[in-house]
Amino acid sequence: MLLVRRFSVGTILILVGLTRAAMGQTTRSAATAPSTTQPAPSATEPLIKSLPRHQEFLKVAAKGDIDLLFIGDSIIDFWRRPDRGLVVWNQYFAPLKAANFGISGDRTEHVLWRVQNGELEGFKAKCIVLMLGTNNLSGGKTIRNTNEETIAGMKLVVNEIRSRQPQAKLLLLGILQRGKTTHDPFRVPLKIVNDELAKWDDGKNIFYMDIGDKFLHADDSLAMELMNDPVHPNTKGYLVWADAIIAKVKELMAMP
Repeated sequence: MLLVRRFSVGTILILVGLTRAAMGQTTRSAATAPSTTQPAPSATEPLIKSLPRHQEFLKVAAKGDIDLLFIGDSIIDFWRRPDRGLVVWNQYFAPLKAANFGISGDRTEHVLWRVQNGELEGFKAKCIVLMLGTNNLSGGKTIRNTNEETIAGMKLVVNEIRSRQPQAKLLLLGILQRGKTTHDPFRVPLKIVNDELAKWDDGKNIFYMDIGDKFLHADDSLAMELMNDPVHPNTKGYLVWADAIIAKVKELMAMP
């Protein structure tokens, strides 16, 4: 009987250990679940992301004397980088009293928060250049926002800019082409969103421009000689960008 009792206790202990191990494994699995299983961040609810950069922009805005403002995500932000767009910026846009309020990684909800919290106060721009939305797109295994959500977020940002800087002409740029080939999963949502943005051009206050074809070869593959990676331009790419919009920017700045 003693041997049976010991065996029974041992068996119970083994079973308890196995159960705890299984529970621990389940907990660890849940904790390390892919982020794609989590709800996508809202594209339309204002959200703060980079307070220090925001505070820097508030100081620039408070000084006034901004005739031309660029605002958006990293593709705008990198105009300030010496290894990307700065040389081109200094040649083309700095003489036009330009400011750069781009922040790397920003989505529509982040820019919405920024423009609602002082970044468009203290000056009256003649022209505002907006490129935004690539970080909201979903493609392949990357789950962010739906096309409809991205469009709704863009609409809110555009409305805020028009409301807070009504005298400024808005040059609304299509989301820059991305992905090396036409099979890239971001190509389709990018086109859907850009097609909708194009409809907002009213010829009076909002002017849409898509420069994406400048970054494509004849077979629609991405011109990687103009890119640092499949999303961000290199210095040559920023030069192509500047050449594509400078005449329109000056035209809009001269409009009453």
